[in-house]
Amino acid sequence: MKNVKILHLPQLFVFVHTCFAQADFAPYFYDNGPYSNNGNLALFSLSEDTPVGTQIYCLNGTDPEGHEVRYGLSFDPGSKEYFRVEPKSGNITLVEKLDREKQDSIDVLVSITDGKSKVVERVTIFVMDANDEKPEFQNMPTIIDVLETTESGSSIYKVEAVDRDTGSGGSVTYHLQNAQSTLFAIDRHSGILRIKSGEMLDYEKTKTHFVTVIAKDGGGNFNGKAQFLSSSATLTINVIDAQDTPPSFIGTPYFGYVYEISVPGSEIFTVAAKDGDVGNPNPIRYSFDDGDDGVFSINETSGTITLQTLPIYLKREIFNIKVRASEVSPEGRLMDYGLTTVVIRVVDLNNNPPTFYGENGPQNMFELTMYEHPPEGEILRGLKITVNDSDQGANAKFNLRLIGPGRMLRVVPQTVLNEAQVTILVEDSAAMDYEKHHFLTYKLLAVEINTPERFSATADIVIHLLDTNDNAPKFSSDYYIARIPENSPGGSNVVSVTATDPDAGPWGEVKYSIYGSGADLFLIQPASGIIYTQPWASLDAEMRSKYDFYVKAEDAEGKYSLAEVFVTVLDLNDHPPAFNDNFLEKTMVIGAPVKIEAVDDDAEVPNNVVEYAIMKAEPDNNIFDINADTGEIMLKSYIKSMAIIQNITKQRDFTWSLVVQARDRGQPSFSTTAVVKIDITEATQLKGGPLGTFLMQSRYNPLHILGILAGVISLMVIVTVIISTVTFMRNKKSNRILPNRRVRRRPRKQHWNFKIPETQGEKFRVVEEDREPDVIVDNVNCNNNVNNLVRHWPPPAPPCAPSLPPPPPPYIPGERQWAVPTISATVAPKPKKKPVITRQDTVNKALVSELKMRLEQKRIQKHQ
Repeated sequence: MKNVKILHLPQLFVFVHTCFAQADFAPYFYDNGPYSNNGNLALFSLSEDTPVGTQIYCLNGTDPEGHEVRYGLSFDPGSKEYFRVEPKSGNITLVEKLDREKQDSIDVLVSITDGKSKVVERVTIFVMDANDEKPEFQNMPTIIDVLETTESGSSIYKVEAVDRDTGSGGSVTYHLQNAQSTLFAIDRHSGILRIKSGEMLDYEKTKTHFVTVIAKDGGGNFNGKAQFLSSSATLTINVIDAQDTPPSFIGTPYFGYVYEISVPGSEIFTVAAKDGDVGNPNPIRYSFDDGDDGVFSINETSGTITLQTLPIYLKREIFNIKVRASEVSPEGRLMDYGLTTVVIRVVDLNNNPPTFYGENGPQNMFELTMYEHPPEGEILRGLKITVNDSDQGANAKFNLRLIGPGRMLRVVPQTVLNEAQVTILVEDSAAMDYEKHHFLTYKLLAVEINTPERFSATADIVIHLLDTNDNAPKFSSDYYIARIPENSPGGSNVVSVTATDPDAGPWGEVKYSIYGSGADLFLIQPASGIIYTQPWASLDAEMRSKYDFYVKAEDAEGKYSLAEVFVTVLDLNDHPPAFNDNFLEKTMVIGAPVKIEAVDDDAEVPNNVVEYAIMKAEPDNNIFDINADTGEIMLKSYIKSMAIIQNITKQRDFTWSLVVQARDRGQPSFSTTAVVKIDITEATQLKGGPLGTFLMQSRYNPLHILGILAGVISLMVIVTVIISTVTFMRNKKSNRILPNRRVRRRPRKQHWNFKIPETQGEKFRVVEEDREPDVIVDNVNCNNNVNNLVRHWPPPAPPCAPSLPPPPPPYIPGERQWAVPTISATVAPKPKKKPVITRQDTVNKALVSELKMRLEQKRIQKHQ
């Protein structure tokens, strides 16, 4: 049997379970003090800004018997549960948001049990403040009334704000928004609002002031950071008006008039004034101060000024009357006042407006018919206009104005007193154009200048214009561009030109014609302006593709204008490309191209653009390439020698027949073919050495050869000039006279040797003997002791008789037939000396020998 005893201790309830059979000691909490984060929660405090879900504490206790303990946590019934405990570990977690301003302490029942005995303790957790509350105004926003006469520095209101935070976060200071631009100041600690020193309220300037007060706390920590909070509210201050401003007149300056028909009692003018204190105005009383001369009176309450006598008794034309407006207090006492001046002028009555007159009396419509473009400055004499105003003085002074289209006409005079003759002048002759305006309508306006009534009168002026031939026909364009296909039949339309003449009647009729060097093949219809080809004309773009000529548009009086017509004959692809010959023979040196050319007689691209292609090649199709644009035929890039060609074709014949096609790019396209026979050979060293080789390689580019020759000749001329100049200067310095010897060669005598050929294949050859001519040296300079020297050689031997011609060679079948020469001998001069073998000839022979050796090696390898 178990008994439970409850021990009542202050803030501590201990439940003890007693077992009579065996002693069992209850578990207990460790008391680690208020600054520990584990124990029994005694005197534990927690900041209100602690985030929900934070582990805030760990319950810690033990059991004397060493049994495992479990922890518990509970709240009083009806209380909000802010925490949750993990039974095994004792970790306490915050599960609800804390707010110190609502609840600054939380009572919690914590328990520990070993399964047999349970100990429960009541502890209090204190919620610590964080700066999370803004100051709150207690008496704002609000509206207050302040008299405008309140002295500067006076207190007008006390602002109160409360911050529910504690410490520095709960202290409040006060500030004004835009403090520099306001009339008020506030004590930062007490919140008392005053009028700034030296400032005054003025109802007449500002009736209401809006003052924004800012309340700031002293700052504090929130979520681990310093935080300052503030709030604002607006105080509305209504300024109460005080009687401190005198009355003021409205609508000044004042002017009144007395006319010749005015009678006593006539109202001349009414003045109006108001109290300057508009918030609480007083009534106004009017009176004269000076200048009325007893002939005018004023109503005290309405301010109406009245004439007291007839105008003929007035002794002055202008009266300057001073009028006083005074405030009347509620007691009837006159207070502040204001003054103004009323100017009253005595004038003649302006009761007659200006009037226009014609030849038969008053008239408001005037008409005139005239030709267009009259001379500038001409008077329109057909208009007889008079203007009159029957009033006198300033009332009879008025201005004349002419209102209408543009500035074609001008009226004189422009200012009239009483009466004047109106003259209308032409100012812009060019604008008076019948083609623009068949008639012109103007208004003649007379307006009084210095009268209040500003009476006016108007008269209509209508001018009918007659046409003249003042315009030449004008083309719609300065030039016309036309295109027509070649081979168009005669009479084909080319282009239509248009010219207009704005003149009316016969002057507006236009006749067309064409002329010029390019107009021979064209005609134009005189009335319609359609240009077409001559019936016999045949246009050919290859002969001429551009024509230009002039077209003339002329009216009945001969006024005309010109336009230029450009006609382009459009090329048609009507010519196929053509070679010079359908069978061409070319010799190709390996490494150098041969060129063929076909010409297309069409006039324009792409009809005359020729493309080349090899259609067929025999005996092999894979030897040549052709440049499609230039027509250059060349061997494939890998063919460098005759041996390669022989290996490809297996033949010893190096003659090819190519079928080459030349096709234009027109639509439709035309093409032509030609057979090109090409003999392929290897480059050989010409007898002329490098120069001959160069000429052979450049045989298709004569301009290149001419350029090189011109350069060489120029260089030789320059060298010759330099050498001559140096020689002359050297002789001049040495002051020597050199002998000038002229060498004359005697004519060389030739004799012929006929040599009998030893074989049938050898021909006769006439050999010239090697004989040097006689050389005669003449002494030209007399101061040199040189005699004439004549060198004689042995006389030439007489020529030998020629032998019989050799018999013709025997005929051998399969070999080429040799033609029997009609002359059995050839004549050739005997070489003077043995030809010199140059280094270049030696190199060429070596190259030929090496090439033959390589070909022989390839032939041997092939048969092995």
